[in-house]
Amino acid sequence: MLDIYTIGADVLRGQAAPIDKFDDELAAFVETMFVTMKQGKGVGLAAPQVGVPQRLFVIQIDGDKPRVFINPEIVETSVELASFEEGCLSIPGVYADLDRPAEVRVQAWNERGRRFVLGAEGFLARVVQHELDHLNGVLFTDRLPERSRDRLLKQYEKRMRA
Repeated sequence: MLDIYTIGADVLRGQAAPIDKFDDELAAFVETMFVTMKQGKGVGLAAPQVGVPQRLFVIQIDGDKPRVFINPEIVETSVELASFEEGCLSIPGVYADLDRPAEVRVQAWNERGRRFVLGAEGFLARVVQHELDHLNGVLFTDRLPERSRDRLLKQYEKRMRA
């Protein structure tokens, strides 16, 4: 299992680098990410969250297969927005409603270096967007109105000091 970095870690704020080598080492890292995500009781985990600034995330939501996204790019979003409560393994215990596009089309590569395009809607679309944000140094709290964000982060900091 890998350590999950929390808010304040510099690796969470950088632009992750593209992956160009698809090998056994990458496949092993992907497997370890799935283990870490499940141990943390998450549905998604991005490489920067475990201290690796590379463009990779894994997802497994209830009722769906495990999914690996390497060098992902959202190529289309719906105009329709959906609101849903989000949380993050890197900001434990913090949850807030956030509007995001209800549907996305994402292009990525799997751990074997095969390109794919996925149309996602609902919860899967939300998790894809959340994890992709991590690859660009964005946390879900950054997308909240300033007052809400400040209030939540103050509560988080107070809880961490206690």
